Amino acid sequence: MSRLFITATGTDIGKTYVSALLLRQLRAKGLNALGLKPVLSGFDEATRADSDPARLLEAMGEAATPEAIASISPWRFRAPLSPDMAAKAEGRALPYGEMVAFCEETAARHEGPLLVEGVGGVMVPLDARHTVLDWMADLGFPAVLVAGTYLGAISHTLTALAVLKARGVPVRAVVLSESEGATVPTAETVATLRRFCEAEIRVAPRGGSGNSPDLTDLIAG
Repeated sequence: MSRLFITATGTDIGKTYVSALLLRQLRAKGLNALGLKPVLSGFDEATRADSDPARLLEAMGEAATPEAIASISPWRFRAPLSPDMAAKAEGRALPYGEMVAFCEETAARHEGPLLVEGVGGVMVPLDARHTVLDWMADLGFPAVLVAGTYLGAISHTLTALAVLKARGVPVRAVVLSESEGATVPTAETVATLRRFCEAEIRVAPRGGSGNSPDLTDLIAG
């Protein structure tokens, strides 16, 4: 079955929103879709029910128990910083090789669609030498780039696409997760991006799933 890496142009853009949406849609079609969030910063056990892995588990119809969260998010750090900084604050380091192997081994044994959600944006540092881009390139999964519709999002999106292309990471689509309070009309953002990029563009309104696009073909393709 297919694999997909969900990345973004930055932090708090909508990766988990899009990942959970796709998981729900795949599950609704009877597919055994699994979502991973291997690395997570800003995790607080006291509020784990509101965490990103909890939202992925909910989309898969599972309870956000400590064991379930650990199974899809093995590397969790307390500080809301890039993983290299958050790990250092705890006297730890993210074991990059183990993390990549975790994704590969899960993909090898899971019978069904697999989503791997990244952390932050494309170039977020993971340790002293690796970024999310390295992670994507090493896994070799096609990517979905989640972007916003705020002022400046076009430049951020095109920059991320250029970097992904330079590293040979195939991009299945750009999913625009509409930004709250955006001053730029979404339709104009879409029209401009289409002039400069080859990737397909979809729009995922944050307001409600009723208007959300069907994204299942992105991983089934």
